[in-house]
Amino acid sequence: MRPRRIVSDFKVTARGYLRNSAAIFFSLIFPVILIGIFGLIFSSSGSLPTLYVLNADHNSAASRQFLATLNATHAVSVSLVNGETPQGFSDYLQSQQYSAGLVIPAGFGTAYAAHDPVQLPLYVNPGDQATSGAAEAAVGSAVTAFNLHAANGSLIVSAAMSEIGGRTYTYVDYLVPGLIGFSILTSPMFAMTEVTATYRKEGLFRQLSLTPLTRAEWLTSKIMWYTALTLAAAAIMISMGYFLLGARFIISWEILPFLLLGPFLFVSLGMLSGSIAKTPETAAIVGNIITFPMMFLAGTFFPVSSFPPFLQTIAHLLPLYYVIDGLSAVMLFGNNVRALVDLVVVLVIAIVIFIGAVLAFRWREE
Repeated sequence: MRPRRIVSDFKVTARGYLRNSAAIFFSLIFPVILIGIFGLIFSSSGSLPTLYVLNADHNSAASRQFLATLNATHAVSVSLVNGETPQGFSDYLQSQQYSAGLVIPAGFGTAYAAHDPVQLPLYVNPGDQATSGAAEAAVGSAVTAFNLHAANGSLIVSAAMSEIGGRTYTYVDYLVPGLIGFSILTSPMFAMTEVTATYRKEGLFRQLSLTPLTRAEWLTSKIMWYTALTLAAAAIMISMGYFLLGARFIISWEILPFLLLGPFLFVSLGMLSGSIAKTPETAAIVGNIITFPMMFLAGTFFPVSSFPPFLQTIAHLLPLYYVIDGLSAVMLFGNNVRALVDLVVVLVIAIVIFIGAVLAFRWREE
């Protein structure tokens, strides 16, 4: 291993990469665009979903109290609708593309005072589970409180909700570690898969075997380059998330091991994929088969905890999951113990894949 030859090949790789506008776009610019798009889409994710209410009880004292109870649940924001009838309220919600609406029928106050049964029609959109679920929970809580009050009962058991860790996390907070992992995955995987297969097909590896450069030196220079690229991409995404989108995460040196081991893992995986494939076309298919499930199932865009149980099981089998989970453990929760476990898993997987890649990689075909 001669450092001089490694540095020379590193410079060649860097020059070739920087001259490739598509590679620069997908390595540094595309993740930034994703942060911007998703950040804008979910910038209001911390606001309460709206429940549109038609009060047909002529603003009685009981109906006003019910509305106050709904607001007190802090699950929805109540918005009053005027000029509609209970019979046409469902069509009105559909025409306005609202996801949840409630009717307080005429005579609600009188029926409540007389302890007569009364129903509150609640309309929800099954396609918007978040708003529908919040509306159902808020209305159910308010109805329970009213029934308890009518029966002269008292509240015995209650629950107090607070944020985990004493703070509120936004979607952008979760997105930044995920997109750093996305960058760690895609750049080396796609590039190394293509380079390995193309070099072998065009005989460039055979020509390299005639130079003093060794396989270990060539591979080391590639790992160094994609590590440098990862560090640059991570710095850009952290800066954009923190200063432009208002994300609040922990920035500490514990992030660095994942930014170093991640490229090592996926450069090796890309080289292994390219070495196994017979042609560049086959290599592209193999690379996509490996990469795309990890892009969407490893927690890149949404927390794995929100997945169905069977998808969570699949996610735990993906190497990228442990990179993103470790970054999230450090940047969001300050959980260094969990991050250390993830780091060990990444290290073990990286060593295994690296050994496999070295065994499959040849300067010359036999």
